[in-house]
Amino acid sequence: MKLALNALAFGPRIRINLDLVRHAERLGFDSAWTAEAWGNDAVTTATWIAAKTETIKVGTAIMQIPARTPAMTAMTATTLSQLSNGRFKLGIGPSGPQVIEGWHGVPYGKPLTRTREAVAIIRAIWAREKPLEFHGEHYEIPNRGPGTTGLGKPLKSILHGDPSIPIYMASISEPGLAVAAEIADGVIPMMYDPDRYATLLKPALEKGFAKAGGGKGLARFDVMTSCTVIVSDDVEKAMVPVKANLAQYIGGMGARGKNFYNDYAKRMGFEAAAVQIQDLFLAGRKEEAAAAVPDALVDAVHLVGPKSKIRDRLQAWKAAGERGEVGTMLLGAGQPEALELLAEELL
Repeated sequence: MKLALNALAFGPRIRINLDLVRHAERLGFDSAWTAEAWGNDAVTTATWIAAKTETIKVGTAIMQIPARTPAMTAMTATTLSQLSNGRFKLGIGPSGPQVIEGWHGVPYGKPLTRTREAVAIIRAIWAREKPLEFHGEHYEIPNRGPGTTGLGKPLKSILHGDPSIPIYMASISEPGLAVAAEIADGVIPMMYDPDRYATLLKPALEKGFAKAGGGKGLARFDVMTSCTVIVSDDVEKAMVPVKANLAQYIGGMGARGKNFYNDYAKRMGFEAAAVQIQDLFLAGRKEEAAAAVPDALVDAVHLVGPKSKIRDRLQAWKAAGERGEVGTMLLGAGQPEALELLAEELL
């Protein structure tokens, strides 16, 4: 199993702990990942890390697909890959309608159709087999529709792209997981319980692998799970920020009835808690929403507590890695000792 570091924290100012990233690099971590929501972008931050490291790979988890044209995504990935000597991993996803329509001001459309088309265009640009032409539901290249000059022509990338750049999709919905297994090289699911691959991921991933054909399976696909790690003897206190984060996703990342994380928490068996968390969060009672997050949910998907407790829970992650159900653990950790503990146990 590989280890990766979530290298970016959201807030009013960009915070990248380069000392921690370099520590992870020395410990043998495979990669460091940045992200974007409606503040900083994922590309500039990934570039910053790549320029200040030597061996650790750098990825975006994720670049929002509707925020860029597929051609710009391909150009960016090729540029970062070449400048980093092949250390770039491309993580993309459709985001959600509140962000895409409310922040970027573009229609959310059909997210999985858009994702399929974007990945097809990106791969075609990297392959450089012929000038780019694509005629889909979301993208028309060259575009000769209303408002255009009619002068657009198929082009081939000046830069020679690398078709081996891995593409990851962020997804937790069953349709999204299936599409990721079919067209991508990896998937990034949130709130993953390593004991529950058979119910949370397997049916959807197997469906996607079957559609892809060619014997595709877990051996050629990276399940990169996100997991917060906090080493502390005061478990209750250490869980406070973790619960606040879970409450924001389960309660506020989407409208009522259109929240992928809330639906996922229900599939995990926390249906009553998911309803309560959302009700409280949408009512503006965010502290109460965080308090409503069960300890059992935190312990299922994150590693919080004394080193002995973390080591015990790590056995489930080790077993999942040995079965091939988890290829990479993407750690949200701010303590050097947390990185050292995981490296000692897993690398």
